[in-house]
Amino acid sequence: MPYWRLSGFYFFYFATLGVLVPYWGLYLQSVGFTPVDIGNLIAILMFSRIVAPMVWAWIADHRESRMAVVRLASFLTIVAFSGAFFGSSFWWLAAVMLLFSFFWHASLPLLEVFVMRHTASRPGAYGRVRMWGSIGFIVAVTALGPVIDAHGPWWVLPALLTMMLGIGAFSLTLPESEMKGAVEHPGSFRQALLRPEVFAFLLACLLMQISHGPYYTFYSIYLEGYGYSKTLIGLLWAFAVLCEIGVFLVMQRLLTRVALRAVLIASFFLAAVRWLLIGHYPESLAVLVLAQTLHAATFGSFHATAMQLVHRFFTGKHQHRGQAIYGSLSFGIGGAVGSFYSGHTWVTLGPTVTFNIAAASAGLAFLVAWFLIKPKT
Repeated sequence: MPYWRLSGFYFFYFATLGVLVPYWGLYLQSVGFTPVDIGNLIAILMFSRIVAPMVWAWIADHRESRMAVVRLASFLTIVAFSGAFFGSSFWWLAAVMLLFSFFWHASLPLLEVFVMRHTASRPGAYGRVRMWGSIGFIVAVTALGPVIDAHGPWWVLPALLTMMLGIGAFSLTLPESEMKGAVEHPGSFRQALLRPEVFAFLLACLLMQISHGPYYTFYSIYLEGYGYSKTLIGLLWAFAVLCEIGVFLVMQRLLTRVALRAVLIASFFLAAVRWLLIGHYPESLAVLVLAQTLHAATFGSFHATAMQLVHRFFTGKHQHRGQAIYGSLSFGIGGAVGSFYSGHTWVTLGPTVTFNIAAASAGLAFLVAWFLIKPKT
């Protein structure tokens, strides 16, 4: 496995996320958009993740040279995002966000399959590659916060473009030979998808990502309203991802002792606790720090466990489409629904109720996993 080249790709891919998630909402607010507009625009990013992974997985399945697909998508991401420098109206940015995210979401599922093929025999080893994405997120979020405090949110645009150039550069270094070749179909994809345990797993992941909507859309705006500086907000984001890295480092040892189902269920329960803490105690920095610690569960252990389950549920050539359906349903549909509803409830019901709804969604994920995903899974 080309560890450092893959790690570099993950670094810049999630550094892009480290600029986009905490600061894109602040940029949109700075150019005059309302909370409803912001929620709708960020929902577009999530909506493209519903369609893009499935389209690109189908293309990858019908091409022998899959790395060429990754490189093409990385190049088109840069071209599409460049449009953000030429306008700031709602429909212009909506078109830019739809296009660049359609291409940006293409490459990761293909790389995830590649990494899982190398690490699946060692549960949790995936995290040692994926943690470099978390490090990229931390570097981006901590470096950009002081810049925005001093010079304003416009600097989100060149920061994003720089990270996307890094993705493109590392995509050129990854070996095509590792991604070539056809894989036999292990039966019907529909048959694999409709197994009860797979359906329950995907439903729980969908609910989990719906619960993240207020956090990913409004957390920075929420804290800014309580007087926190952008530098401190960036540090809180970075601290959460630092906790995520800690989980990735111990997952290999943890998953040799604890069942995947148990880790998944615990992640859902702790997500509900986290959203209640953020929604009810925003004035307390100590409580916010505690809530950010729980990111270790709400993303770290959840995602690492989900990746293991996807790899077990979808085998052979189904792996690309299995990764795509996981990304489309959870981060795509779940993220879009979460951003959309939070944009509307934020205005009409307020932040506390919005985070209560998020906690309820995570609670439903817990119940689905507890009752419908059997211990044998």
